[in-house]
Amino acid sequence: MLEQLTQLAQQFGVESVVKNNAIPNEQNEAVIEEASSSIFSGLQKIASEGGVEQLVSLFQGDNAQNASNPVVQKLTEQLTGSLGEKFGINTDAASGVAGSLIPQILGSLVNKAKDPNDSSFQISDIIAAISGGGAQGSGIMDAISKYGGQFGLDQNADGKVDISDAMAAVSGKGGGIGGILGKLFGK
Repeated sequence: MLEQLTQLAQQFGVESVVKNNAIPNEQNEAVIEEASSSIFSGLQKIASEGGVEQLVSLFQGDNAQNASNPVVQKLTEQLTGSLGEKFGINTDAASGVAGSLIPQILGSLVNKAKDPNDSSFQISDIIAAISGGGAQGSGIMDAISKYGGQFGLDQNADGKVDISDAMAAVSGKGGGIGGILGKLFGK
């Protein structure tokens, strides 16, 4: 996933990094790589701190491109600080770069993950990468249970999303676990 994030950062970094006079040309590539690794580590940190609901909300509507979204704010602040510390970029310039790159990269990531015709990003791969496949998996299931009814995941129409819904999905009655994740994230 880090490689795909780097590609998105390179794509969107032309305006905010390469054409930015506040960033020395010899630092362009390193700044772009820092943006992608900062997003990846930031998403992992949010997942490890139990911010699954925040991550789920990132995949709803245009939240990933909304600068006032808590996840976007956190990642923007993190990148701003990192650019200042590692590259000596002044706060205003670093904030401008981060404020431009983070929403663009996250927006593109989410849109690609939601697009059934784009296989470059899969929601399940994103979740696995940021959760590390560990205890956060149960947190994601909790989020599915909490928000599942809103996304049509109640496979047996009993008013709650639980293991019987998961079993119905896995047995093929609901499109499999991929179908559950797809419905959750609007795919």
